[in-house]
Amino acid sequence: MNEPSSTRTTISNPYLYRLQTRHFLLFDVLPFFGVAAAIGFLRVHPVGVAELVLLFVMWLVTGLGISVGYHRLFTHRTFKASASVQAALTIAGSMAGQGGVVSWVAIHRRHHECSDREGDPHSPNLFGHSVLGRVRGLTHSHFLWMRRHEYPNIAHYAPDLLKNRWLVKVARPYYYWVGLGLAVPAIACGLVYQSWAGIVSGFLWGGLVRIFVLEHTIWAINSFLHMYGTRPYESRENSRNGGIFALISFGESWHNNHHAFPESASFGLDWYRLDPGYWLIRLLAVFGLTWDVGLPTTQRMQAKRTAA
Repeated sequence: MNEPSSTRTTISNPYLYRLQTRHFLLFDVLPFFGVAAAIGFLRVHPVGVAELVLLFVMWLVTGLGISVGYHRLFTHRTFKASASVQAALTIAGSMAGQGGVVSWVAIHRRHHECSDREGDPHSPNLFGHSVLGRVRGLTHSHFLWMRRHEYPNIAHYAPDLLKNRWLVKVARPYYYWVGLGLAVPAIACGLVYQSWAGIVSGFLWGGLVRIFVLEHTIWAINSFLHMYGTRPYESRENSRNGGIFALISFGESWHNNHHAFPESASFGLDWYRLDPGYWLIRLLAVFGLTWDVGLPTTQRMQAKRTAA
């Protein structure tokens, strides 16, 4: 007798696999060609200040949407936020092209539940410890797992989001938000240069190149930081810190800290560890837009300290 779909933790069927393949090709493979096209287009239209500013601004907005919105707010509920902030973070995170917020949250909660064990969607540590096994693991966890995988049941993993009808309504037009994230830099650059070449250049650099850069930064957390780095805190999986990448990852690279204290809005934990995502949460708190910001107690941190 088949298990009722409402009680399954994961769902697999040909329709979902087709959706996964389509998303993988559009938003994970296509940006590779976008980078190549951007480099080739330099012969037609040299990159200028406008493209670089748009690349940076769109990377910053969408990266904070993923780190602060998708991850710290919606997945782990490490703080509370006003409806306007929730909407802004949902739209910014959607423009990153890494999946709709409900699916993203379900996948990430599944990752924490099964981290580095059978059932983890993107562990690099399930292919053995040989050189070939490590290469296969890194390739799988960094990129290839998105081609086709068991889909975490959103009714099981994200019921809190599904009950928030207003948030679901904001998140539903996911592909339109991704399109907006591509259209904004294209239009802005077109206005700056007053040419079709400017539109194409803005689309490439502020759109596809930006998606490529952000994706591989975030994916490196799943892959390399579950295999290499430091482990200052005890955690049941193989999460690691990579502090050298803290700024460009919005603080996400304090990955061992995060797995040890998933309820913490601060991933750096200490004031001197760079954590731009946490800085934004604290800035919004000054204006009363975020509150109940979670942090582990000193006693709990000391209890989890490793000998190293």
